[in-house]
Amino acid sequence: MLLTLDLDSEAPIYLQIRDRVVEAIADGDLAEGDTLPSTRQLGADLGINFHTVNKAYDLLRAQGLIRINRKSGAVIRRDARSGPAEPGFADEWQERLRTLLAEAVALGLDADEVTGRCGAVLESFRVRTVS
Repeated sequence: MLLTLDLDSEAPIYLQIRDRVVEAIADGDLAEGDTLPSTRQLGADLGINFHTVNKAYDLLRAQGLIRINRKSGAVIRRDARSGPAEPGFADEWQERLRTLLAEAVALGLDADEVTGRCGAVLESFRVRTVS
């Protein structure tokens, strides 16, 4: 699994790992049942502490995207083809979306640009995940 991290970014490394895994799922590069590298292996590959990877995997597990067990390690639990989201997810997601959109508005993006950019990103996922 190829992950690109920006070690100079203000975003914590564990969140960057989480975000890249989520994007890979949305892009169709990771599917339900695919395994992720062990925390030690990914940490070594990225040149970071495995505890950082563990924190990212714990977040992905808590969000229902992976399952972790001692035998099989970290496995993708669901992807875009796994059916409807779990109850309550849309409301929780909307709260995060609200903050992200507020940031865009506060920094001067108008509604048309925000809508256009959101549409373009969604379309990029749709193209890759539809069989």
